[in-house]
Amino acid sequence: MDPAEQLMTLYERMLRHFGPQHWWPGESPLEIMIGAVLTQNTNWSNVERAVKNLRRENLINIEKLVKIDQSALAELIRPAGYFNIKAKRLRSLIDFVWREYEGDLDRFFNLPIDQLRENLLSVNGVGRETADDIVLYAAGKPTFVVDAYTYRIMVRHRLIAEDDDYEAIKEMFETHLPTDVALFNEYHALLVATGKNFCRKLARCEGCPLETLDHDPSLPSWG
Repeated sequence: MDPAEQLMTLYERMLRHFGPQHWWPGESPLEIMIGAVLTQNTNWSNVERAVKNLRRENLINIEKLVKIDQSALAELIRPAGYFNIKAKRLRSLIDFVWREYEGDLDRFFNLPIDQLRENLLSVNGVGRETADDIVLYAAGKPTFVVDAYTYRIMVRHRLIAEDDDYEAIKEMFETHLPTDVALFNEYHALLVATGKNFCRKLARCEGCPLETLDHDPSLPSWG
């Protein structure tokens, strides 16, 4: 079976088991972008609490986020953890869009994928996973998001090498899958569901939708 067939077999099995995941939660592209920054090193329930605080203060608004004192922003996003660091990162991103694109997210997101990703990565505190989250889920452009679950599942199913880095894994998906936003969206979400429920650091293979496929649960994982 070639890599494209293997990848689609994994996808179809996960989809049958879990069903559509309806990602990414968020009422607007800006809210999705905020969530992508806040979800670093925390679980989604904490992000939801932080976003709820921002909604309550009517701060899902670029101009208002530019103007709010950073310490006040940090207090509002406290539930997301590392709140001082994340407030700084969020402000850096918002300030960049405000300064370079006059706060116009449509204009920013209309950039070609490579340029949009490069701009996001130029912002202090925005790494590759966060940048790709924003490109895929907020901008609606086809880029594949790689995270610890992706690495863990792919290396254990021998679709990547243990020493493959982020860009190599991303290229593997984008080379062998159709370039499709909906597919990339659902695939990433399903990998997260599989990683959380079965392919943990200590694998729980019984009942996993990928259990009968060739795999080695003893292989390592990121994080």
